Amino acid sequence: MSAKFEVPFGDKSLTIEIGKMAKQANASVLVQVGGTVALVAVVAASKPLENVNFLPLTVDYREKFYASGRIPGGFIKRESRPGDSEMIKARLIDRPIRPLFPEGYSTETQIYVTILSMDQENPAELPALIGASTALYISDIPFTTPIAGVRIGMIDDQFIINPTYKDLEKSQLDLVAAGTKHAIIMVEGGVKELPEAVISKALRLAHAEIQNIIEIQEKIREQLGQEKTPVPTVTQDETLVSQVETLALPLLEQLSVMKDKQKRSQRLQEIHQTVNEQLAEAFPDQEKTISNFINTLDSKIVRQMILEKKMRQDGRGPLDIRSITCEVSILPRTHGSALFTRGQTQALSTVTLGTSQDRQTIDNILGVSEKHFMLHYNFPSYSVGEVRPVRGPGRREIGHGALAERALEPVIPDNESFPYTIRVVSEILESNGSSSMAALSSGTLSLMDAGVPIQAPVSGIAMGLVQEDDRFVILTDITGLEDHMGDMDLKIAGTEKGVTALQMDIKTDGVSFEILDQVLDQAKAARHVVLEKMRETLSAPRPELSPYAPRITTLHINPDRIRDLIGPGGKVIRGIIEKTGVQIDVENDGTVNVAAVGDEASARAIEMINALTAEVELNKIYMGKVTRVANFGAIVEILPGRDGLVHISELDNKRIDRVEDVCRPGDSILVKVIGIDKDTGRVRLSRKAAMK
Repeated sequence: MSAKFEVPFGDKSLTIEIGKMAKQANASVLVQVGGTVALVAVVAASKPLENVNFLPLTVDYREKFYASGRIPGGFIKRESRPGDSEMIKARLIDRPIRPLFPEGYSTETQIYVTILSMDQENPAELPALIGASTALYISDIPFTTPIAGVRIGMIDDQFIINPTYKDLEKSQLDLVAAGTKHAIIMVEGGVKELPEAVISKALRLAHAEIQNIIEIQEKIREQLGQEKTPVPTVTQDETLVSQVETLALPLLEQLSVMKDKQKRSQRLQEIHQTVNEQLAEAFPDQEKTISNFINTLDSKIVRQMILEKKMRQDGRGPLDIRSITCEVSILPRTHGSALFTRGQTQALSTVTLGTSQDRQTIDNILGVSEKHFMLHYNFPSYSVGEVRPVRGPGRREIGHGALAERALEPVIPDNESFPYTIRVVSEILESNGSSSMAALSSGTLSLMDAGVPIQAPVSGIAMGLVQEDDRFVILTDITGLEDHMGDMDLKIAGTEKGVTALQMDIKTDGVSFEILDQVLDQAKAARHVVLEKMRETLSAPRPELSPYAPRITTLHINPDRIRDLIGPGGKVIRGIIEKTGVQIDVENDGTVNVAAVGDEASARAIEMINALTAEVELNKIYMGKVTRVANFGAIVEILPGRDGLVHISELDNKRIDRVEDVCRPGDSILVKVIGIDKDTGRVRLSRKAAMK
């Protein structure tokens, strides 16, 4: 049975079609906005996994080049592994959906999104998110809380619901919010230094739109929904629970005063081993169950201490920020470097400045584009005291790097005023919560250390929440333990003027807007504290670049002279590069960037370029070379490829009968430009005027 449903989506309509494609999946939907179409199929394995205490959910998001009428670049003409953008969009779907699966569900489940059509106008990730929720909701998979996602833009102080790509180019805001019918549960956004009050208004507007889309999903389920597969009830052996509490509780209470992450983790492992050994005879083959009870009890102790005593595991109060230290210029040969340490989280960032040839080329279904600013985030295993194989960046590293990059983008100078490609690399050397915000802070300091003229320094903070019934405590600068055991993770970054990026995930079924407003206000104060600590180390960008960074000098030549600079087959420009050792980039508009480490090579190359491309100036005197003589005068080359006529009457102050009496081919003579024909470009020269 096929059916189609429609719901307003900003100033457009979103269509959800059921029963047309991928019918062997547990459920599938076709979602369309304008000319953008996403197919979402959800599949669950036939039986649950045994002895697992996690949700085996996978979200795959694939953009097909044929969707926009393109063929992939490169040698292999087919799509390969997902790119960074696809991974980030997969995370965008995963983050709000994952917390809403029922406790105890352990069946392998896959959400597979395929972008079948892209109109280059309407982004596909939110239709895909809505499609994922709809497919799960109408399937037999036990997902019972539908969600929806909405993007909010802002142009000329006016909010725009689900803006197009063209709108986003002008927008001060790119805020994506996902939520249930009752609350917001996920936020992702880039902001151009707007106040927290604007963010709050945008979230309220987004939630109103989310409710309308969820109503359609409820209508679809009423008509086409399948019966849900029951989730096995987790029964607890009360005797076992009681004995675990009796043995573990006194030991776990000792952890509440252990501030060091590694020592606490080691002690917790010892408690697991001790309790399991003591209960092994009475409860054989129950090690995993016992360990789960111990972890639950540990979490309960930490949460109750926060709610009842306003005391955190590391001894801080809810508003306290861990100690912060900053250092810059710690690496001698990088173009900029900074080390940022906050508690047991430490990030080392470096800056490398390159030319336009170092820009990143991005080839996806939106076309080919270039990036002149990049931030790469690395999370080696030693940062958390673990051993694991070294592989390429995973979704976590790509996502955290994208957040820090987005936070810095509003303050990065444009390529016209600062013609460098900028690469920031943040190495996480130690991690105990909010490493992405540490990467951002160290990245800011390293940019200023490199002399990059950023508009303002950017800092970030991670906020948490512990909530039970009507009681709640908002936590500033959360640790990894508080992130794991808490109910919210909100990372927010900005300048002194306003917010530049934020990312929020809720582990419950949502929080009220009143709590969110308090979180934003508390985060603002914390961000400013971090910013002041950074300013104590380096308050503004250095006035000079590193001596090891290339110096880029920008010239502007007549676009018609580009061919003279390039030469046949690139012979001329290659010759300049070989003779001087510089790098030369030529744009179609006549902009020429000369990059060199050293002023002498740069000056020599600029002189050669000017000699090749200089324009003839009226009333200027040149030392020219006679190339030909005739009865009426001499042809004199005054610039490479540019010559002019010295009429016989302009060769001398006195009358002459023959041109050869004054000059011959090969002679060098001083001449003055006395006229340039606007239509033909012909140049009139005078030796007589130059002699004066």
